[in-house]
Amino acid sequence: QAQLVESGGGLVQPGGSLRLSCATSGSIISDSIMAWYRQAPGKRRELVAYINTRGETNYLDSVKGRFTISRDNAKNTVNLEMNSLKPEDTAVYYCNAESLRLGEFRGQGTQVIVSS
Repeated sequence: QAQLVESGGGLVQPGGSLRLSCATSGSIISDSIMAWYRQAPGKRRELVAYINTRGETNYLDSVKGRFTISRDNAKNTVNLEMNSLKPEDTAVYYCNAESLRLGEFRGQGTQVIVSS
């Protein structure tokens, strides 16, 4: 059974918006730093944003001001709101959970394509 399940990817025009969601269990989200990574074809995986259990966030410089990560502990989800999308945001986006107690988990990924 998948521990993390992403949704919300798709094709969007430059300047558009998408909202990615990552569904997980209550035990994982309450104990983990939750993050979104992405990997474009031929490139290394990079950390896009993370949010810790205190709600503190951090972002990749190239997405600051455009992307927002949030967690909804009641719904056991972590979301990535992506605005003003650019072609260089095209990648497979992965949800990641890291807990000292539970270990590390990664989802299967969701494709985001930004193209006109």
